[in-house]
Order: sequence, then structure tokens, then C-alpha cells
Amino acid sequence: MDSINKNQPEHNHEDLNGAAAVEKIKHIIDKAESCFFSTVVAVAGSSGTRPMGVQQVDEQGNLWFLSASDSHKNQEIAINPDVTLYFQGSAHSDFLVLKGTATASRDQQKINELWQPIFKTWFTEGENDPRISVVKVAPREGYYWDTKHGFAVAGIKMVVGAITGKTLDDSIEGKVRI
Repeated sequence: MDSINKNQPEHNHEDLNGAAAVEKIKHIIDKAESCFFSTVVAVAGSSGTRPMGVQQVDEQGNLWFLSASDSHKNQEIAINPDVTLYFQGSAHSDFLVLKGTATASRDQQKINELWQPIFKTWFTEGENDPRISVVKVAPREGYYWDTKHGFAVAGIKMVVGAITGKTLDDSIEGKVRI
């Protein structure tokens, strides 16, 4: 007798810690490239949420951004450093939400490391613009939703599942902790 119910979904939950969590974060952020960056506090004239491009995810899982030192975001981080970042890498997978602590600084070495010529659009004096700052977000926890085998395999499994009446869910989700 078959003990597996054909309508029962496949195993689709996996919590990740340490290096595995950092790899999943990097994988999704590489696809998304930008996020909604939300602060806990919103100063006058700010919604508390804005799109931001991630410039780097380091080996410890910290996310690095460039920001104007006089921005609402930097003001809000100074009041309360707790932030939430929302990523979407595609319409059907590569979703990630991270909660962490943000710090803003004038670390010139890190600014130089992250600098790209396109940033002159916002920082007209280049890498030494007095308004440029670097924001580091150290994630505490998060949650991801993704596919196990990529969108093509997930799509095939959905079609086969619909034809056969068997649940063939290729999604995977779980907590990430650094």
C-alpha cells in the first residue's frame, strides 16, 4: 500500500543558518539587485520606504548601500536603526524579506570600494562628495520564498501536476539567520 498521498505537497520548507543563509541571501539579491528599504521611523516628508540598490553583500551577510548623508533615510536610521528590506527577484520566485540593523558612516575606504561612475548622477563631486555616505545593514533574521530548481523546472512541474492531479510543488521557503 502506497503510504504517500499523491495530493500531499513535496517537502518545501528549509530554514537556513550561517553560510547557507548568506548564500541564499546573495542568490536572491543577485537576481533582485534592488529592494524596498523601510525604516521604523518616518521623518516629515518621508514615507519611511524607498527603493535602494544593493551595492554589495559581504561574506558575513551584511548588505552595503550608498546614500546621501542628508537624506531622510539617514535621518531615520539615526533615530532608530531597525530596518526591513523587501526583495523580489522575479514575478514567481526569488522573494526575500530581511530585518536588520542599519548604520550610516563616511567610511571612505568602503565608499571607494563600492563607487561606480554612474553614482555621479547623485554625487556630482564623485567619490569625495561631502554628501556621500555608506549604509551597512546587518541582517538579524529573514524569510525567503524561492524555487528549488529554477523557474523552468517549476513551470514544468506545475503543468505535469495539473495534468496528473498530483501536487508537484517546486517551491521552497524558510527562515534565514546569519
